[in-house]
Amino acid sequence: MRQAIGELISEALAMFIIIGLGDSVACMYVLYDPSPYQNAYWGVCIAWGLAVTIAIYATASISGTHANPAVTLALAIFRGFPWKKVLPYTVAQVIGAFLGAAIVYVLFGPVIDHYNQAHGLTREAGGAAGVFFTHPGLAVTPMHALLDQVILTAFLLFGIFAITERFNEMAPGANSGALMIGLLVATIGACMGYLEAWAINPARDFGPRLFAFFAGWGQSALPSPDNYWWIPIVGPLIGGVVGAGAYQLLVHPFLPARLRELEAARMAQAKGEPAAPSNPAA
Repeated sequence: MRQAIGELISEALAMFIIIGLGDSVACMYVLYDPSPYQNAYWGVCIAWGLAVTIAIYATASISGTHANPAVTLALAIFRGFPWKKVLPYTVAQVIGAFLGAAIVYVLFGPVIDHYNQAHGLTREAGGAAGVFFTHPGLAVTPMHALLDQVILTAFLLFGIFAITERFNEMAPGANSGALMIGLLVATIGACMGYLEAWAINPARDFGPRLFAFFAGWGQSALPSPDNYWWIPIVGPLIGGVVGAGAYQLLVHPFLPARLRELEAARMAQAKGEPAAPSNPAA
């Protein structure tokens, strides 16, 4: 029980770090004129990516730092993560994201109000809402955004499965995997982030969206214009399964280290020797 509680605290803390830092850089990007990032968007992407890296370094030894319901679901389907932990992990991730948004509000609340006043906006009308949660970008409809989120999250999970695959001899070492996952998040943002702010994580969007709902944004947060709120939840959950499944189908079966281990196990079995413990996801 103590370990289970620690894992949930770890997942919540990871999301707290990611949103606390990530939504803060969104504030820096949106609320200031001139913004330090308007002509340096890569800096926004790197900030989000490093937030993920820091969260992994801080919490991975306890919970594995899923920090994303799409990751948790994919690990349960393809890598033997216990199904009984999926819902608790997801709830913890949303709570952490909610609290991360709260700390961003503590930091930037006066700046948000100044921005809305200067631009004749209100929270109820969605003023500065983009610092907390995502929405469709230029010419993107909600249904197109759903497809985008499936594809973007598929890239994410494909990359995560490759980086963390024990049979992948080209994967980064344990101490650098966190950095590579952070750079993967940054790269997706740099390449596709303007579509709808690259949620690629149901907790990343819903936790801050829920906070914003209670902090005065109301219907502009939930259900949001065009009833958009569910898109960054469903899209990433589908996309995570697609991306992880693609890795398991297209890459995992052909990894030389995996094939060598399977061959060694077969030879040992033929000789009547005890086989090495097998990986249930192998």
